[in-house]
Amino acid sequence: MVNRLYLKGLILFEKVELELDKGLVVFSGPSGAGKSVLINSILSSFGYSTSEALLCEISIDRPDNLNTQAYSLEDEIVLKSIKKDRVRYYLDGQNISKKSLNELFQPFVQYLSVREKQCFASDKLIKIIDNSLSVKNRSFKKLLKEYKKEYINYKIKLAQLNKIKEDEYKLAELIEFATFEIEKIESINPQIGEDEKLLKIKNRLSRIDKINEALSSANDIFDMEESVIEVYKLLDKDWSFFVEMMNQLRADFEDIELLTEELSEVNIEKVLDRIEHISLLKTRYGSIEKALSYAKNKRVELRGYKNIEQDKSMLESFLEIKSTELRILAENITQYRKKEALIIEKELEKYLFELKLPPINFIFNPIILNELGQDRIDINLDGSIASTLSGGEFNRIRLALMVVALSGEKDGGVLILDEIDANVSGDESIAIANMIAKLSSVYQIFAISHQAHLASKANQHILIFKEDGISQAMVLDKQGRVDEISRIIGGEKPNEEAVKFAIKLLD
Repeated sequence: MVNRLYLKGLILFEKVELELDKGLVVFSGPSGAGKSVLINSILSSFGYSTSEALLCEISIDRPDNLNTQAYSLEDEIVLKSIKKDRVRYYLDGQNISKKSLNELFQPFVQYLSVREKQCFASDKLIKIIDNSLSVKNRSFKKLLKEYKKEYINYKIKLAQLNKIKEDEYKLAELIEFATFEIEKIESINPQIGEDEKLLKIKNRLSRIDKINEALSSANDIFDMEESVIEVYKLLDKDWSFFVEMMNQLRADFEDIELLTEELSEVNIEKVLDRIEHISLLKTRYGSIEKALSYAKNKRVELRGYKNIEQDKSMLESFLEIKSTELRILAENITQYRKKEALIIEKELEKYLFELKLPPINFIFNPIILNELGQDRIDINLDGSIASTLSGGEFNRIRLALMVVALSGEKDGGVLILDEIDANVSGDESIAIANMIAKLSSVYQIFAISHQAHLASKANQHILIFKEDGISQAMVLDKQGRVDEISRIIGGEKPNEEAVKFAIKLLD
């Protein structure tokens, strides 16, 4: 709940400081005194509108289910807005945007405007029915939990199938390209180190004629071998090293002759083609090692592409089975909801009667499965659906629905009402006041009062008035409430009957 409100520099208000009570807090006072401006400042503290005050500070009890990793929060939270060149918002001293502020507190602070009809959206009506069922029917609660769990799994698999279908048209191209690249590398079938060997062969082939010519001339050295040995003998010198050298030279020349014979049999065009093909692979992939690795990876990728069709078939079979199971669960949920809707309609009937409205019916229409089941729910009020209701009808039905939905609620949070009892008859005013009083057992409610009945139900009554052109806010005591309710009934100068009626209402 909101414990304290402090404002400074708010249009007609110089300063406002209020300690606020639980339950129903009613703001009343003459037209133009600043009631709506004050309510708007409370709304702005929760990000529903832009603050007009130079300084606005609100202290609230931290809601039990308010959890956030982004901000450090105390048990009593202080919300502050400061307006200079622009409005800046703070949450326990930490900067926060208006959007983030609203997202954080929207579950705990509800703003009900005549112009806002989202509470009659199908998902909101479903929530009312499901909450009512969950409180008193454990089987339904278990069924709904099972359905939501299964539906999440279904959605994940459906998303996987849709992704496959989106990529399906690319699949043939991907398979064709992968196959082409693998075949291209495999047709060349390069061996690691082969490029260096081929370059050596190419270099030797380019010098084969010169090698043969040089070898032919060099063979003449063997004709002089005996003469050289004779010289060494005549000089009594050791010629064994010379013989060893000549034997080594003879062996080397024989190897060269064998090599030239082998090279003469090599197809030079074939070698050059092979070098060209391997060179293209190296240019494309960087090296023979990288080309072979690329081909290996593409084979794995190709197997994956071929498995996609199998995955698609398996997913389609799974989803068909799961869809059937979900439809069965959803149909059971629908049956529970339809029975509960009849009970809620019956409970609503007495409140709607007080509000001078005919009974309503919940209309169920089947839709494609979603996270809530297969139901789209609307309301029917004497032939009118939610979107065609008048503002007055909408307001009153909403109140009745909220009262019925109180079952199981312990702390509804803060409820800010906009023009809730404006332009209604006396009987309707009494019924609306009674409804809001019931809601105030669970919610802290802020409302501007246009009618004496709502003002008389307040747990705290705050008068907004002007003094010397400056707007003021004052918490009324019992006599002050009598005076203000008398004014609401009889005008600025109420007669004795108005005063007596005001006392009667408060008693």
